[in-house]
Amino acid sequence: MDHFPLKRPHFFFTTAPLPCPYIPGRLERKIVTELTGPDAEDLHEALSRAGFRRSHSIAYTPACPGCNACIPVRIVCESFQANRTMRRIGRNNADLIIRRIPARATSEHYRLFSRYQDSRHAGGDMALMGYYDYRSMVEDSPIETFMVEFRLPDNTLIAVCLADRMADGLSAVYSFFEPDQPTRSLGTYMVLWLIEETLRLNLPYVYLGYWITESRKMSYKARFKPLEAFGPNGWHRVPSTES
Repeated sequence: MDHFPLKRPHFFFTTAPLPCPYIPGRLERKIVTELTGPDAEDLHEALSRAGFRRSHSIAYTPACPGCNACIPVRIVCESFQANRTMRRIGRNNADLIIRRIPARATSEHYRLFSRYQDSRHAGGDMALMGYYDYRSMVEDSPIETFMVEFRLPDNTLIAVCLADRMADGLSAVYSFFEPDQPTRSLGTYMVLWLIEETLRLNLPYVYLGYWITESRKMSYKARFKPLEAFGPNGWHRVPSTES
């Protein structure tokens, strides 16, 4: 296991219970800490290896009463093999122009973000985000963070991925795409791009965040095999029967 010596103590807090956004009738609580100071990157690395996720300058992990449905997962890129459907998705998107750019908010990105939220997550907290909230999500990062644009040949923006660079891989922070392009399966294609980029960088993992087996919106994560999950004994391979 990698060790990241920290230069100062860090404090962890538990949030108040709120309705769970993924499983109706359940409550959500989180353990959170700030990623600040000279050892913010080392803290982020250590917590990510322990199943935490980053949002803005905060690292968090679920601590929900009576529930452990949120499972941190990551793709083992070296052993990944695209299935027939994924190869077809790759061919369908071979015409896209892809650019890796700094994590900076733009009005063009925000308009696409808003269309995506209105189509896929209407009524959710993120659908209420104004431009400055969106800019904070993109730009408030104490670690190396970047964006990836996916454009049609006529330069029309149709997908954006926000990701973190880590010592052992790339972490998918948030992705959004044009809802009027369903045949392209852009969400899946962005994960495939992250896998290819991770291999190009000679890194082992793509961190996909939390997987909830009861959530249909998260079912796509189980298709990327082999998958590792974080549990009480650390990271372990998810058997194919679980996905």
